[in-house]
Formats: sequence, structure tokens, C-alpha cells
Amino acid sequence: MHFSLLLLHLAGATMLLLYAVHMVRTGMERAHGALLRRLLGEAKRGQLKAAAGGVAMAVMLQSSTAVAMLACGFAAGGVLALPVGLALLLGADLGSALVVRVLSFDLGWLVPVCLLAGGVMHLKLSGQALRETGRMVLGIGFVLLSLKLIGEATEPLRGSAMLPGLSAYLADDYVTAFLAGAVFAWLLHSSVAAILMVVAFAGQGLLPLEAGLPLVLGANLGGGLIAFWLSRGMSPAAQRIPVGNLLFRAGGAVIALAIVEATGLPVERLGSDAGTALVNFHVAFNACLLLCCLPLTGAMARLTKALLPEPAHKPEAGGLLAHRASALDRAVIGNPRLALASATRELLRMGELVEIMVRPVMELFAAGTREEIARTRRIDDEVNRVHSDIKLYLAAVRRGDMSDAEARRSTELTDFAINLEHAGDIVAKTLLVLADERLQRNLRFSKEGWKELGELHGRLVENMHLALNVLVSNDLSSARQLVVEKERMRSLERRSHDSHLLRLRSGTPESVETSDMHLEVARAFKEINSLLATVAYPLLTESGDLLQSRLTRSVDHHSSLLMDTK
Repeated sequence: MHFSLLLLHLAGATMLLLYAVHMVRTGMERAHGALLRRLLGEAKRGQLKAAAGGVAMAVMLQSSTAVAMLACGFAAGGVLALPVGLALLLGADLGSALVVRVLSFDLGWLVPVCLLAGGVMHLKLSGQALRETGRMVLGIGFVLLSLKLIGEATEPLRGSAMLPGLSAYLADDYVTAFLAGAVFAWLLHSSVAAILMVVAFAGQGLLPLEAGLPLVLGANLGGGLIAFWLSRGMSPAAQRIPVGNLLFRAGGAVIALAIVEATGLPVERLGSDAGTALVNFHVAFNACLLLCCLPLTGAMARLTKALLPEPAHKPEAGGLLAHRASALDRAVIGNPRLALASATRELLRMGELVEIMVRPVMELFAAGTREEIARTRRIDDEVNRVHSDIKLYLAAVRRGDMSDAEARRSTELTDFAINLEHAGDIVAKTLLVLADERLQRNLRFSKEGWKELGELHGRLVENMHLALNVLVSNDLSSARQLVVEKERMRSLERRSHDSHLLRLRSGTPESVETSDMHLEVARAFKEINSLLATVAYPLLTESGDLLQSRLTRSVDHHSSLLMDTK
């Protein structure tokens, strides 16, 4: 095979691997987002639970970076302590290593099973959770298929005259190999994909174990660089977790590299071939990193706070997005198409701020302090400011020449901004007030009532993601799903209301004490969800999927009947 064709095949297989890992992660986030948030909530209760939760989340998302970004969001909102966040990422590193261990098995027979089952679920079944679970299964099938394609693409390299020289050089110059592994993982933005490729090359006999070890350790460092790079624009509270994890990874990788090169550890005994030995070494390294660094999370927290102190004038709203520049570009006000795109981006930012307020609500009800409640409430000031900026910007755009479609879109964006501002007020003036009242009176929800509220909250957060996706993509199927979810939310709230009344009649003490609070929280969740669903109405009205009235007969027909009876 010609060398350029070989590179083309290898590049295609690599991109398939990256896309497949992304598919699994997005499918898991969309289908089981509530489960991930529950795991993250449980992680707040201690460092051991945080490490265990990090392992579970990384296995489900197939990415420690995704866990890191979730942790950054919670840390920026003030609801995740820094030592606990560091423990969470140490567990996530081990979880991603376990993912590599599972995917490196010979699972070629599973490829057609995953493609068939995932394809049927994603394309033929109804319900977002089933479709997104199908996306996950498809992604796993594509990961296994891409690894097979990488092996086939690199087969001709066995007889290459250049490869033995390059492999020998990397085996001799372990520093260069270590740095190359870090850069490779960072460029791919996936340490899982990078290590799987190194393991595939070693398994094909194209890479000796002596070169693979520093490449794997470098890829571990590169995995820490990815989260550090992605969090660079966030607040200091959010950046400290990936920075601390990067320091742990860098120190551990350098120490491990020095030990391996100085002592000549018999790593080859970890597996029957070079590929298996590298995978097992990768798992062992991350397990040792977790055990050794978990007691040091407190010290690392103090170090990262010294490296990343709070700004002298900390914004009141302080949050994940409060430090970002506005997307409202005044230079394009005269161009309605570009101006509406700017307003949409800023409206997405506003929605994400509201999400930061909504996401920790159940944790605040469970064990929130007054400081955490007050910090979350201050984000509403930023929501109100962004809301005012968007309204004034769109008003200025409307003073120019606009087509009918552009004028209609401007009105839709204004309406959704108003609804998001109202949603933020519900959180700040209803839910957080109730959380503060529960704290002051030391009240407890009944076990059944807490489960019902948790289900409503989890569905609300999932629907918030769906609503923001509709805002940006104008996807008709997502808009339909959002309205279906609105009706499902209404049914859940009604069911919770009826169940609560039954518990009251049975005299459950917790239900009696928190009766008004339970009903107000459930009603607030439903109202916020209804406000989010409005983003789908213009799209569904235009497509003919949404009726103007719920009445089974038109008003004119009903009026004529009344006239006939007179």
C-alpha cells in the first residue's frame, strides 16, 4: 500500500475513534444526566465517595475530561469543595483507565451486535432516553470497529524500513517519547483514544514496550492538560480542580517514568504481549496515583488556592460564565442576521447561568449552608443583567431594516429571554428561599417525597439541556421531544401531588411538616420546565405540529352554538 494511502486509512480510523468516544459521552449525558448528577451529589459527602463516584462517572462517560468539566461547573457554583473535587478527578482518572482495559479486549464479535442494537434503538424507538442509549451502544460499536481498522491500517507498517528506526529512537530517548505522548493526547483531546492507539500499535508489534511505557505515561499527563486547557477561561474556583489534577498527574508520571527507567521494572510480566502489558501498567499507574494522592488533596487544595487566588474585586454573581465577555457585538447591529446570531449566543449564555442556579437546588435542600444558598442566589443578578442587555440589544437591532422572518426571530429571542429571567427569579425567590427555610427549621422530607422531588429535578435539568439545544439548532425532533417532556413533567407533578396528599392522610410526620414546602417545590420545578418549553413553540407552530388552541372546537363554532340557543 502506498504510504499516503496508509496515512489516509489511519487518519480515517483515528477520526472514527474520536467520534465514537464523543458519541458515547453525549449519549450518556443526554440519556442518564440525572444519574450522573446524583453521583456527583453523592460525591460531596466525602473524599472516598468522591473517588468512587469519579470512577463510576468516568466509566459511564468514557472520559475523565468530561467528569472534570462537570466538576468545574459545580465548583464555580460554590457547591463542590476543592479537596472533594480533586478526589473526584483522581477517581475519574482510574475510571478512564478501566475503560481502556475493557475496550482493549478482543471484542470483535461485539461490533455487529452493538451496531445492530444501537441502530435500532437510536433510529426506530421513541423516547429520548432510549434513543440516546442507542447512541451510546452505537458509539461502543464504532470504538471497537475503529480499533480494528487501526490494526488493519497499520498492518503494512510491519515491513517498513523506517518504523524500526523510529521505534528504536523512542525506546532510547524516553524523554522525547514522554513528551510526544503528552502532545498526542492533547491534540486528540482524549487520553482514552491516545492510549488505545498506542496499545494497538504495541499489540501489532509496531512499537516496543520500552517506547510504549513513556508514551503511555505522557498520555496520562496529556489527559490532565486537556481539562486544564478547556477550563482556562473559567473562574479561579473552577480552574483549581483541573490544575490540581494536572499537578498530581505530572508529578506521578515523572516519578513513574524515573522509576521505570532507573530500576528496569519487569513491566513485561503484566501481560502476555506488549499491548496487554501497557494496558495493565496504565491501570496500575492510575490506581497507585489514587492511593498515593488521595491523602494529599488537602495540601494540593491549599497550593492551588495560592497559585490561583480570588480576584481583588470578585464579581457578585461569580459563576462559571460570569467572567466571559458578552457575545453581543455592537459592530453588527446594522446587519440583522449577524446581530441575531450574537443575541442567540448571549441567550445561550443566559440559559447556562440559569442552569448553574437550577443544578445544585436538590443538594442545597439536602445539606446546603447559608453561604452556598446566598452564593447561588447572587447568580440571579448576573441573569438579570444579561436579560436587560439582550432586550436592549434586540431593541436596537429592530430599529433598523429587517425582513419579516428576522423580526419574528427577534421577538422569539426576546420572549425566551424574558422566560429565562422569570425562571431565574423562581429559583432565587422561591426555591432558594424554601431551602433557607428548611435549613433554619431543620425540616426533613419524607423518603418518598424526596425521591419524587429528585425525579422532577432530574427531568428538569435534562429538559433544560434539550431546550438550549433547540435554541441553537432549531431541531424539529428536539422541539417535539421538549413539548412531550413538558406534558410528562406535568404528569409527574400531578402524581407527586396526589401521593403527597395520601401521605398526609396516613399521618407521615415528615410529610406533615414539609407539606407546603413539598408542593411549592414541585410546582416551581413544573413552572420552570414550562417556561423552558416555550422555546419550541415558534418552531412547532411554523411546522404545523402545534395547534393554536387546545379546545376541541373552534371558538367561532362554539359562539355560533350559543347564538342558536338564544
